[in-house]
Amino acid sequence: MGKTALLLGITGLVGEALAKSILADARYDKLISFHRRKSGIAHPKLEEHVVDLFELQNHADSFKADVVFCCIGTTQAKTSDKEEYKKIDYGIPLAAAKLCSINNIPKLIVISALGADPKSSVFYNKTKGEMERDVLKQNVKETYFLQPSLLAGNREEQRTVEKLAIGAFKLFNLFLVGPLKKYQSIKPEAIVRTMQYLAFNTYSENRIESDEIKKIAN
Repeated sequence: MGKTALLLGITGLVGEALAKSILADARYDKLISFHRRKSGIAHPKLEEHVVDLFELQNHADSFKADVVFCCIGTTQAKTSDKEEYKKIDYGIPLAAAKLCSINNIPKLIVISALGADPKSSVFYNKTKGEMERDVLKQNVKETYFLQPSLLAGNREEQRTVEKLAIGAFKLFNLFLVGPLKKYQSIKPEAIVRTMQYLAFNTYSENRIESDEIKKIAN
């Protein structure tokens, strides 16, 4: 019998790519997705739940799977209000971890960010670090945080500054070597391959930085 995967963030850049990978993978029998708007993806293995993700705790009866992928995240440019930002990047992954613990889901894989640190003076990094810290407190059997650098991919929404940064990073990647290699931009496909690897294998570390994501993906 194949696995059941549960995905949060199917409408995002990585989430959509991951969903398509899972749906094409014979190792899975079902993909359950919780999201705030329809994904636009039609597939017999896909079970969609359009819900308020801030009220995820109200859907414990449907939150059941072998592995949970959390691809939820926003940006400060898109969500400028810090309270709202923290509800998304901290609150939703933590709620998912609590439901994994309640429903004995053995594996949780979360996209975080490079530089996540609860003691950071940078709000973005501090929020991600606090999320990682408190998700681990839920004692899910296996929890992995992927910490990618800047994503090199095309998003639906236009982010001029981010596009310029991606262009610059393509050049900077040539110079980011040795200890700086983890700061090279990374493609969504590499993140998806690593998440798929972790779904079927164990790994020695909870936190996996961008350069290590690429190694696993390859």
